[in-house]
Amino acid sequence: MGRLANVLQLGIKELRSLWYDKVLFGFLIWMLSFGLYNAAVSQSTELRNASIAAVDEDGSPLSQRVIGALRPPEFMQPAFIDFGDVDPGLDAGRYTFTLHVPAGFQRDVLSGDQPALQLNIDATRMNEAFIGAGYIQNIVTDEITRFVQGYRGETVLPIELALRVLFNPNLNGVWFGGVMELINNITMLSVILAGAALIREREHGTIEHLLVMPLTAVQIMAAKVWANGLVVLIAAALSLIFVVQGVLGMPIAGSMTLFLFGTLLHLFSATAMGILLATVARSMPQFALLMILVIVPLNMLSGGTSPPESMPLAVRWIMLAAPTTHFVSLSQAILFRGAGLSVVWPQLIAIAAIGAGFFGVALARFRRNIAVA
Repeated sequence: MGRLANVLQLGIKELRSLWYDKVLFGFLIWMLSFGLYNAAVSQSTELRNASIAAVDEDGSPLSQRVIGALRPPEFMQPAFIDFGDVDPGLDAGRYTFTLHVPAGFQRDVLSGDQPALQLNIDATRMNEAFIGAGYIQNIVTDEITRFVQGYRGETVLPIELALRVLFNPNLNGVWFGGVMELINNITMLSVILAGAALIREREHGTIEHLLVMPLTAVQIMAAKVWANGLVVLIAAALSLIFVVQGVLGMPIAGSMTLFLFGTLLHLFSATAMGILLATVARSMPQFALLMILVIVPLNMLSGGTSPPESMPLAVRWIMLAAPTTHFVSLSQAILFRGAGLSVVWPQLIAIAAIGAGFFGVALARFRRNIAVA
């Protein structure tokens, strides 16, 4: 009981230190509120208000129908320009797309020919250009097909493809971006808070005070893990409720309690990782550089940015040793697909095992640093 009391008191000291560190505390609040919202909205893969211009040299009902189909919210109202204004408009960045409808377009379509439409794209806006080109192609094809069917009668296709979109029926990228940003921020904040707590002890000279007290390395580490993990857990729960569910409007399909339990295990792994990095770095600038080398690959290769199946086999095997890989899989299964404990228990066990490994390695290095000090 005395050892648990020591861990509790040390943890309370950590909470007070974080409270008085206004910069770090403000960074925590920002990352799980306004920062999360901005990242989720800016990373959306939907096309919204893309600027487009049209050169209509045909002036036919078909050309007007095609151009009129390019409307908000995907595109801004098309601007009608002359052919000589296409290149200057693209060069000046006024338009992302320009659609050129040649003279005789409707006549050639009705006669069975295959006239060409010219679509000019400003590819410096890469994401918008890639998505918008597909949108425009589908819209033009659909409008021409409907127009021709009005003249020749409806053509019955030999099959009908019935689409059923599960878990995200509106294909809203903000939902996916918000959850992935929350997961990435949980990992980053837990590593930063735990590592900064240890480095702060070293830089302020309070680590020597702890060494002369009847405390063990396990107690010191455990206090930093539970205190910083608790702060991130509470902040993540509030962010999930008020930002992801409230502001972004994403419905939570599964159990929030199960997700928070998985988050708790992940925080054990991530805070232990932060202490491990802090035992390697000798100052906050060094710790920041190590953070870049560790956090960026973890976020990019854990399955939140791209599916693991698209990665090389060697990378997939290596990332099995990272807690973020299993945490991303667990979070997507619970929050998106409504999975229960019977589905995500392998990820829970993997996260706990990896966390125990990180804690053991960090404890060994922490004891060595204490001995040197």
